[in-house]
Amino acid sequence: MIIFLIGFMGSGKSTAGRKLAERLGYSFVDTDKQITEQFRMSVNEIFDHLGEKTFRESETRLLNDLISKQDLVVSTGGGLPCHGDNMAVINRHGLSVYLKVAPGDLYKRLAARKYKRPLIRELTDKELKVIIDEKLAEREPFYNTATHIVEGLNVDVDELENLVGD
Repeated sequence: MIIFLIGFMGSGKSTAGRKLAERLGYSFVDTDKQITEQFRMSVNEIFDHLGEKTFRESETRLLNDLISKQDLVVSTGGGLPCHGDNMAVINRHGLSVYLKVAPGDLYKRLAARKYKRPLIRELTDKELKVIIDEKLAEREPFYNTATHIVEGLNVDVDELENLVGD
């Protein structure tokens, strides 16, 4: 089985994914980390030097490689499910879990570490609030097609583990 954790940046996908993979005895993949290792650049550098299109194409190629695996927990980049038919691929080949976090809570999590994230690093606090609202509204139609939607603010790994057994 493959479990895909999806959601907005800062929703806790990587943290919850590592814990869930350990609990299940599965391998863990963070798609952003895989891509940065492949290019030997940070996400910011990939966006700056190669462009968002190259990054998104790499995400899709990686997703298509991962679907042939088993016993895997995947933390997707926030935009991965929203490009091409990636969300349909995710739902066809695995169990998808949307870690849903309210915009205000996302703001609190992201404001202090925005310099690490290419889409928000140069925004003022006011602009950050606006972009979270706009991007979340744009992406939630994709996220809401997940197999399961769980509260992402304080992810309960026991709850995630129980979803896998359903």
